[in-house]
Amino acid sequence: MKQINKIGVFTSGGDSPGMNACVRAVVRTAQKHDVEVVGIKEGYKGMVAGYFEKLTSFDVAGIIQRGGTILRSSRCPEFKTKEGRQQAYDNCKNQGIDALVAIGGNGTFTGALYFEEEFGIPTIGCPGTIDNDLFGTDYTIGFDTACNTVVKAIDQIRETAASHNRLFLVEVMGRDSGFIALNGCVAGGGEAVMLPEQHDDLPRLMQFLDEKSQHKIYSNIVVVAEGDEAGGAIQLEKVIKKEYPQYDVRSTILGHLQRGGSPTCRDRILASTLGYHAVEALLKGKRNMMAGEINNKVVLTSFRDSIEKTKALNTDLLQLSEILVA
Repeated sequence: MKQINKIGVFTSGGDSPGMNACVRAVVRTAQKHDVEVVGIKEGYKGMVAGYFEKLTSFDVAGIIQRGGTILRSSRCPEFKTKEGRQQAYDNCKNQGIDALVAIGGNGTFTGALYFEEEFGIPTIGCPGTIDNDLFGTDYTIGFDTACNTVVKAIDQIRETAASHNRLFLVEVMGRDSGFIALNGCVAGGGEAVMLPEQHDDLPRLMQFLDEKSQHKIYSNIVVVAEGDEAGGAIQLEKVIKKEYPQYDVRSTILGHLQRGGSPTCRDRILASTLGYHAVEALLKGKRNMMAGEINNKVVLTSFRDSIEKTKALNTDLLQLSEILVA
């Protein structure tokens, strides 16, 4: 096993609260082992363009509470080409980088998988995405903060809904997964939830609206994942207005609001834990894996499994969401 003297760390894909805490943990853990750390700015784009910066413990002081990512993130079409990845590899070798820690989601790990298979730089990933859709970890970095943001918004929207006797559709992120929507609905006391994983949401919602209408109850909160087959909150609003003119319907799209904000205690601890274990795994010769947490224990899952296997919604929480509907 080749000795690791310098680790490159980068954040890629959509930003998520806790990424900075993870970078901080990577830097400080590496320094405890007398291993240098280089920050790669703007993800794969910076790797291709040569945006490198040495990081020390002093550079990551005072960032654990900050949302976003001090390393920034960016899309990089060039990295999807063999030529682009070759340039990225050449830049890493010129920097003396022996290993990488990739903080991001599905797209980030897909890129890392190809990069290591082609050029052999040991890589460990940390799951940084609010979607919570990666197989091999109960929670991803940023998910808890995003859910708290959603719940706070629902609490505030509910006051307006009650004041005007309105039906509010609250659209949350989740193009392919309903983790934020489901957790946000249960914690926020939503009356119904629309999920990409379920294909009978619309008929069930219509039945729910029928029952509420019979009792003259029009003030309700419906949480809609953006990837639901109904087409999101705006399209769903049109359907409801046509079928139920008695409802005064409004849509609120939370959008990128969910990605921002100071990370919660839970996200800070998760990010710090996974950042630490990512470095430890590299130094023990592990590679091509994601560091995750299952049942409060850190586990390593291959990149291929983390991005190709499906992570199912919590069936108990699904059942709870139906039981708690008033």
